[in-house]
Amino acid sequence: MTAAAAERQVTAWTLDSSHSHVEFAVRHMMVATAKGRFADVKGTVTWDGADLSSAHVDVEIPIDTIDTRNADRDAHLKSPDFFDAATHPTMTFKSTKITTKGGNEFTIEGALTIRGTTRPITLTAKSNGQVRDPWGMDRAGFSATGQVDRLAYGLHWNAALEAGGLVVAQDVKIALEIELTKN
Repeated sequence: MTAAAAERQVTAWTLDSSHSHVEFAVRHMMVATAKGRFADVKGTVTWDGADLSSAHVDVEIPIDTIDTRNADRDAHLKSPDFFDAATHPTMTFKSTKITTKGGNEFTIEGALTIRGTTRPITLTAKSNGQVRDPWGMDRAGFSATGQVDRLAYGLHWNAALEAGGLVVAQDVKIALEIELTKN
């Protein structure tokens, strides 16, 4: 096997949860944006390290780690009104297709499961490069953004505002900063 062929072998990369961020933002009361994040995200990416269109992404996000910097709001988000963490302790994402757009940009199509409901989602992503760290580990970084309709996943709670509008917007923006280590 040539060195080039060996380098292109498909390998597994593990999500480094201490250097990765899964964040969300949603309009609140029609005038502000509430933000939050999930911790302890676990996942793997398999690919040859060069051709992103050959990659497969598999991620698990524990609902109980939600953090909006407000304990009461976090408890409400974990309740049956929203994520119902007791019944559905994780949300998952599994890629179905990755399309390179040129340069370091690509899209990731996949299946996002929240509260037992699976819907397709497309993320706009970019590769931030690869590096070998001082301890000899190969690392890769990626950024991605997308949007989900929370109602499509059964997160229906809301309240009407006296002046019109709703407390929580329907669309939720997501932002990912992911660092992987090569196994």
